Amino acid sequence: MKLYFKPGACSMAPHIALREAGISFEPEKVDLARHQTAAGEDYLRINPKGYVPALQLDDGSILTEAGVVLQYIADLAPAAGLAPRTGTLERYRLMEWLNFLSTEVHKTFSPFFNPKAPPEIKEYNLRLLTRRLAYLDTQLDGRSYVTGDRFTVADCYLFTLLNWCNLHQIELAQWPALKDYMGRIAARPSVRETMKAEGLIN
Repeated sequence: MKLYFKPGACSMAPHIALREAGISFEPEKVDLARHQTAAGEDYLRINPKGYVPALQLDDGSILTEAGVVLQYIADLAPAAGLAPRTGTLERYRLMEWLNFLSTEVHKTFSPFFNPKAPPEIKEYNLRLLTRRLAYLDTQLDGRSYVTGDRFTVADCYLFTLLNWCNLHQIELAQWPALKDYMGRIAARPSVRETMKAEGLIN
């Protein structure tokens, strides 16, 4: 199994999940600007969508989209407890969170990574993102993790997204529950191993 990733991008979420689940895999860095893998392959031949993550399965097939890849990883190692059992209400709650993170948080960050995005678009998205982060702060107040008392793939995703606040000078101190959450997740061995492997920390 191979994970195609860009350091610090949303592919960091399945990278964390793979390490948390104890699944053997090969990480391969991708230069998205040049659409080239570290091994010199044309990344568009691997994932024509042109972005990460892409998970190459043992049969050579490719799975994409962070929320889907995260659930696939969780289901490969059910003993790790990274997702509730399929068909339960708890699983649908997890899916609800993954969809919210993907469509309402992840995508709201998009203009901040685009140097050509007009200032008014960035200002609008910052206001929207501020509302989303305030909501997350209320939801995490008194909770250890996104879905309650157990670490799941939703935490892999949320940590990755919140980490982008550092890149864009968005101060998490204004949301105490989020700041505490980030410290708690950052201390997990799987998270530290992932960030070291991606060259984000020493």
